[in-house]
Amino acid sequence: MRKFWLLFAQATTIGLAALFIIHTLKPGLLPNAARSGVVTLYENAPDSGSKIPAAGFSAAAKKVMPAVVNIFTSSTIKNPNNPFMEDPRFRFFFGDQFDEEGAVQKSSGLGSGVIVSHDGYILTNHHVIEAADQIEVALADGRKAKGRIIGSDPETDLAVIKIDLPGTIPSITFAHADQAQVGDIVLAIGNPFDVGQTVTMGIISALKRNHLGLNTFENFIQTDAAINPGNSGGALVDVNGNLIGINSAIYSPSGGSLGIGFAIPISTAKKIMEQIIQNGSVTRGWIGVAVQELTPELAESFKLGDTQGVLISEVVRSSPADQAGIKAGDILITVDNKPLTDSNAMLETISGLPPGKVAVLKLLRNQREVVVQVKVGKRPRPKSKPQE
Repeated sequence: MRKFWLLFAQATTIGLAALFIIHTLKPGLLPNAARSGVVTLYENAPDSGSKIPAAGFSAAAKKVMPAVVNIFTSSTIKNPNNPFMEDPRFRFFFGDQFDEEGAVQKSSGLGSGVIVSHDGYILTNHHVIEAADQIEVALADGRKAKGRIIGSDPETDLAVIKIDLPGTIPSITFAHADQAQVGDIVLAIGNPFDVGQTVTMGIISALKRNHLGLNTFENFIQTDAAINPGNSGGALVDVNGNLIGINSAIYSPSGGSLGIGFAIPISTAKKIMEQIIQNGSVTRGWIGVAVQELTPELAESFKLGDTQGVLISEVVRSSPADQAGIKAGDILITVDNKPLTDSNAMLETISGLPPGKVAVLKLLRNQREVVVQVKVGKRPRPKSKPQE
């Protein structure tokens, strides 16, 4: 009998120990676990996905910051119609600030840029350097140099300038094109309000933003990383310190960051930069038409079954389209068998054609299909003004 009680006590002790371990480590295995108020949470394995570096983003910031520069510009504005110029007392006190043509005012600008090669090429925004008489570039290590404009593209708001300095010039590394995804953590680096180089953090909020009215060609990365005046032309980088975009604009009635910033993706910036460095400008195809979206209401008025294509609203006189017989009111459906979904797709498709190429355009005119051949021309450079 004594041996039996000894075995019973040992079995009970082992059972209670097992129950305690299960209750502590795996409460969900117990039948009344839900009633006890214990919630079972499931976590991904530590190596199942991308991880935020244990040291935060300091490594990425240190990698990028030497290649992000501050850009200071100045320009001279003359006002030949200043009424005070005829006042001798006014000229006595302020005569050194004027020439024979009239008042001379100095205008200064502020922006950022990204050094993209050890040769000193810098990628920035067109509106940062537009109309600048002088450009001064300040590196993160304290060195300064005069910037020389290689070329710019107002229609994407991109520009390339160059500096010459003795010693090593740092440069940034590019991310693979189109690898950015919504939700990715990003860092924005620039010189907001001239307070000095600043790093802010956020995520990619959206991709391929267009129809914003900022540029002719739009394909923006939207981010909530704080971007303010002075950040224009600065770097948007991933957590590994690779360049994924050039900060370009913000949405803000007040002028300060409201969490909606826009960057030009590196896939676009790289193509524009390479053309500018090689040719000094960007060459695009052009046929000379203005188009508008084909809304359901317009499609119904033209007795169309769908909204595929774009409506040609205007044809420039003596343009390639005019010479090919294209008319206002035609519906442009395809270009070289490539379907057009909207006006942005049409603009991208036509601009990507080399001047001199003969393109085949499929149109709808009076509900009948018309095919025309158009010899693509060179897109004129737009007359732009500084962006606010």
